Amino acid sequence: MRVPLSWLREYVDLPATETGRDVQAKLISAGLEVETVEHLGADLKGPLAVGQVLTIEELEGFKKPIRFCTVDVGRANGTGAPQEIVCGARNFSVGDKVVVVLPGAVLPGGFAIAARKTYGKVSHGMICSGDELGMGDDGSKGIIVLPPETEVGTDAVELLELVDEVLDIAVTPDRGYCLSMRGVARETATAYGLPLRDPALLDVPGPNAFGHPVKVSDPVGCDRFTARTVTGLSPDARSPIWLTRRLQKAGMRPVSLAVDVTNYVMLELGQPLHAYDRSLLRGAIGVRRAGQGEKLTTLDGMRRTLDAEDLVITDERGPIGLAGVMGGADTEIAGHGLDQATSEVVVEAAHFDPVSIARTARRHKLPSEASRRFERGVDPQAAAAAAQRTVDLLVLLAGGTAEAGVTEVVAPSAPHTITIPADHPDKVAGVAYGRETVVRSLQQVGCDVYGQDELIVTVPSWRPDLTDPNDLAEEVIRLEGYENLPATLPRPPAGRGLTSRQRLHRRTGRALAGAGYVEAPNHPFVGEQIFDQLGLDADDPARRVVKLTNPLNDEEPALRTSLLPGLLGALRRNDGRGSHDLALFETGLVFKPREEQRTAVRLPVDRRPTDEELAGLDAALPHQPRHVAVVLAGAREQAGWWGADRSAGWADAVEAARTVAAEAGAGLVVRKGRYGPWHPGRCAELAVTADGTERVVGHAGELHPRVVKNLGLPLRTCAMEIDLDALEQAGGGIPQAPAISTFPVATQDVALVVDGAVPASDVEAALCEGAGELLESIRLFDVYENAEQLGEGRKSLAYALRFRAADRTLTVDEASAARDAAVALAGERTGAVLRG
Repeated sequence: MRVPLSWLREYVDLPATETGRDVQAKLISAGLEVETVEHLGADLKGPLAVGQVLTIEELEGFKKPIRFCTVDVGRANGTGAPQEIVCGARNFSVGDKVVVVLPGAVLPGGFAIAARKTYGKVSHGMICSGDELGMGDDGSKGIIVLPPETEVGTDAVELLELVDEVLDIAVTPDRGYCLSMRGVARETATAYGLPLRDPALLDVPGPNAFGHPVKVSDPVGCDRFTARTVTGLSPDARSPIWLTRRLQKAGMRPVSLAVDVTNYVMLELGQPLHAYDRSLLRGAIGVRRAGQGEKLTTLDGMRRTLDAEDLVITDERGPIGLAGVMGGADTEIAGHGLDQATSEVVVEAAHFDPVSIARTARRHKLPSEASRRFERGVDPQAAAAAAQRTVDLLVLLAGGTAEAGVTEVVAPSAPHTITIPADHPDKVAGVAYGRETVVRSLQQVGCDVYGQDELIVTVPSWRPDLTDPNDLAEEVIRLEGYENLPATLPRPPAGRGLTSRQRLHRRTGRALAGAGYVEAPNHPFVGEQIFDQLGLDADDPARRVVKLTNPLNDEEPALRTSLLPGLLGALRRNDGRGSHDLALFETGLVFKPREEQRTAVRLPVDRRPTDEELAGLDAALPHQPRHVAVVLAGAREQAGWWGADRSAGWADAVEAARTVAAEAGAGLVVRKGRYGPWHPGRCAELAVTADGTERVVGHAGELHPRVVKNLGLPLRTCAMEIDLDALEQAGGGIPQAPAISTFPVATQDVALVVDGAVPASDVEAALCEGAGELLESIRLFDVYENAEQLGEGRKSLAYALRFRAADRTLTVDEASAARDAAVALAGERTGAVLRG
């Protein structure tokens, strides 16, 4: 909500010395989010004057139309002589009143004006458009043409109110009443302790039987509908300067007098209105739910198919508007100066159900100023006053006549009351306010308060957000000042710290960061086309996604089942910006739909949910395991005096998986694999054993060239993704530091010849099991293939085995016996034989 300070002063007598910054500080203290204060005209310097065009000479021989004008600016130029100005605009004629900026002036943006020769003539100033003066779009797309009655020589800075301060307020959903000057003025008056001149306090005639007929078929969707009629509007009537300037400062574009008046009253009182051309209405105005599939062309020219839940305004022909969202084109108000300009209007001021309006606006992707207010809560008691204010302005500005008929359809309702202990705000805030302070604060908000120890509070009609005692306590606290609340740190129960899952998450992040990876968190949203780009099979479980009902981005409507799409996108962006040596990681949740889809129940707010209710909520949520993933590209080790660089490869991705598994204390099985985005010859399958069952928990290696091309990634990009929760389940908890033995190690090397298809991991597993408890570590240090020496399809695997005992120095015979046992078991299981 943009709030011009000059407009705000009409309702609150602020001290003349108060600036926009001062008001901003007061409103922020009262709980409003005033984001910025815009200083309009801060860098504007006169002279600017009203001038009348005397002559126009069309200059020939140029690529675009150019006009040489003489303009009477009165005594503003100090001489009274006509001002000669070159101008390229075409939307003014001889006799029009325009805004002229004279030499010596400075326009917004630091643009200094001086006499200069252009197009063969000397131009002494400029004829200005709204954009050049920082006014915004006035709908003319050209020079400002002022009303004929404007006096020549008048100071245009004052006339157009070019100097002002505008507060930009981010209104939260619970403070919908502040989407109006009336609401902001009320908060300002309360903050300063000053009286409020409420613009809604008008003399409004009572309803009678002579107004335009209205039939409300859905009193739940529309509980109040007021209709007033104004006739005899002048077709040449235009919005006055003061009205258009206030609309522009508030961020709205002037359109025509009738439309501008309804927008002005909406900004002033917060009540959206709509004006219908009465000559285009057919019979009574109705309010009902739309028929499924009904059609309506809205004011934006779109032909829309309506839903059965949409609330619509109708006449005898059918829908003529989406209630509380946008009017229909069939009854649109025609602007001034047109042959068929509207001379009779019916003004609608209604109150609609917030939920219904919000759903309609989102369903049709049609947000509007009206729907924005209705869905946050509009004062139903302001409808009649808003209609009266609109009628008064149309009569005043367009020479119209207000008909005596007043239509008002109201569904019976009682004021909302809340019972609250007088000391409830004290308990919430931890501050002793006292009954008098609580009562005074609630009355400042607009509540009627009765009672002593137990207060009965009647909530004002413009505050639908006040529904329970805690809401009232919040009002007391904010008015007394959030800054006055004491700072009290909570005391956590002794003996509780991070869970094992949280500790593993942190250890994993630290370990990967220590290995040279940079954390790159990403949004958990994906588009389903990414699965095709990653080369996943049509029946891959990763393609089953949880879709969002209201996604932030229509192109990414699903929750991720893998961390790789986000990480690879981050890698691509960074590579495109010149960072070519990359190693990124992310830990986060992925989302997998459950086999049985359930609907979550609405949990109570007046008590703690039961264990059964919480379990039911969890059962309705998708399965959300925590994964960890890395991506690499470019150089893994930089070149220098110490030697050449080394490019990142599949082995680095596998090593990252081993690093993560070590933090979880899990034994990781690495073997050849084949899956989705990875190169089939450079992909490792990662598995762990939990509860006696082996389970594949991830993959690592180099990405397939087709995937690299599809996603625009650097060549030879590598990646790893693993299920961190599965590692935790398979692990032994926090890794224990190894005991340092004081006894020497015995090293035995073995070279085993096996069939080329036998995985090295199988040979290593057999050696470990056969060597027994004396084996401290094992390392594969050589792979050799030579058909002449080993035979066709055979390979040699050389391992270094380290043996050590915790209580003695091993003898050569003990170490050799352990080595022989390991070789024997490897031969039995994999067909390995000692080389040579």
